[in-house]
Amino acid sequence: MTIRLYDTSARQIRDFSPIVPGCVSIYLCGATVQAAPHIGHIRSGLNFDIMRRWFTYRGYDVTFVRNVTDIDDKIINKAADQGRPWWSIGYENECAFNNAYDALGCLRPTVEPRATGHVPEMIEMMRGLIERGHAYAADGNVYFDVRSFPGYLKLSNQELDNLLQPSGEGETGKRDPRDFAMWKAAKDGEPSWETPWGRGRPGWHLECSAMAHKYLGETFDIHGGGLDLIFPHHENEIAQAKAFGDDFAQYWAHNAWVTMSGEKMSKSLGNSVLVSEMVKHWRPIVLRYYLGTPHYRSMIEYSEEALREAESAFARIEGFIQRVVEKAGPVEPAPEVPPAFAEAMDDDFGVPQALAVLHTTVRQGNSALTADDKETAVARLAEVRAMLGVLGLDPLDEQWSGSGADRGEDLHGVVDSLVRLVLEQREAARGRKDYATADAIRDQLQQSGLAIEDTPSGPRWSLS
Repeated sequence: MTIRLYDTSARQIRDFSPIVPGCVSIYLCGATVQAAPHIGHIRSGLNFDIMRRWFTYRGYDVTFVRNVTDIDDKIINKAADQGRPWWSIGYENECAFNNAYDALGCLRPTVEPRATGHVPEMIEMMRGLIERGHAYAADGNVYFDVRSFPGYLKLSNQELDNLLQPSGEGETGKRDPRDFAMWKAAKDGEPSWETPWGRGRPGWHLECSAMAHKYLGETFDIHGGGLDLIFPHHENEIAQAKAFGDDFAQYWAHNAWVTMSGEKMSKSLGNSVLVSEMVKHWRPIVLRYYLGTPHYRSMIEYSEEALREAESAFARIEGFIQRVVEKAGPVEPAPEVPPAFAEAMDDDFGVPQALAVLHTTVRQGNSALTADDKETAVARLAEVRAMLGVLGLDPLDEQWSGSGADRGEDLHGVVDSLVRLVLEQREAARGRKDYATADAIRDQLQQSGLAIEDTPSGPRWSLS
């Protein structure tokens, strides 16, 4: 058994060989907590949750570190705009992220360090880089000298002479405009910490190099994040860590985006869909199926139609499970997944191919039920539960079925189906210009405690 994964730095799929046999160390760039999460944010955590689960299934002891960036320009600017402390903005949104991870069934990380809790480690790294000639202080800022590190830009495959390095306000004293800030000089009214070079606050990139070093050591197995982090964030992390003397990550894994109308889902573009709103309209386990079953390196184009297709596909799985349980009682997951499923997951975490095996098994189980072959149906369900467990999608798992709240999710699905049927009748009335009937249906739904919203993609309902 060999797991293979696509390594961004090598630009090819490589056999995975851990640094420590039987162990896997993963660092995932987590949330910048300047706003509540949309489904594009959560996709990354969910993809790496499935990756982690598969390593665990294959017998590895996984250490999973996911950081929280709780100080940056956007958080400070929002605090000023809203007249609130910067830390309250960060903590409120950190809680929102954790609620979203929990809602979609992501396992808690081994450790989840905050940037603001690791200033001493950042100071130590800056001091070492200055001593080695890779960094310099100027006007209270500390910059990394990109020309001092020959391997700079190998991950993103760029040429230094063509580089346009993002630069922030107040970044004065640079020797080269392409140098990047590790530490930013203090401004009036902004949070700051004391350093040998004056008061200031962390730059974005330094925190991850310092925290990866603290929790995973000089070298670790996999560094993950979204495609948008390859440059400048991950490129700058590599420069800092390796110039400091660390070997750093041996593999780089990047998940693709959730897009709307072909653009990356982004708060700045106004095209985001908050997880907190989505779970009011869709069962969280369906959202996990929708976001987690495409290949992690494939883009997901968001649409309600695609979500409905995911809902229908998952309903077929749940229908099979329910039928077998009603006929045979509880069925425990099989000790192993089918070989074809394992082969797909071993090949760069090929969830779509693994899912095809799962759906084939469901069809075989349904055929056995039709033939009144109880023994075969039970065997297929045991395999289905094993596969769903690896994906974090087993509806019989305590994660999804162990509380009254989950019963509410079940009822939500039933109500959703009934309301959609009524809304289809309303749409049909509108189509034949019978607006009196359409309005009467809407009024009746509202009297029942439902709010109906007409959107470009069709009517949506929520509890009023």
